Amino acid sequence: MGGSGSKVKGVWPFSGNGAGGEAASDGTEQSVTRLKASRNATPFVFTRRSSLYYDEDGDLAHEFYEEMVVTKNGRKKSKLKRIQKNLIPQGMVKLDHPCIHVDFPIIICEV
Repeated sequence: MGGSGSKVKGVWPFSGNGAGGEAASDGTEQSVTRLKASRNATPFVFTRRSSLYYDEDGDLAHEFYEEMVVTKNGRKKSKLKRIQKNLIPQGMVKLDHPCIHVDFPIIICEV
């Protein structure tokens, strides 16, 4: 369940330049913009995209398999076939405890 960095390009309050891609003409303007942006955003993540799926019966799991009976040379053998069609993703899930965002630039603990 490792997190990954933000994949969406655009304005992110923890990015290097505070105006979301616009270059500030003065260094003080850039630092003021960065302070304003950090006041509006929180470093915590409260939801995440789930990796679970619903199948046609409404069961919830990471993977689904179907048992297939194969007849080869007069012998019956059972195999498991992975189902990849007709699966619906669970969507966004609320976290029990908020996590710190991966792109948060401040060191929290130094050893």
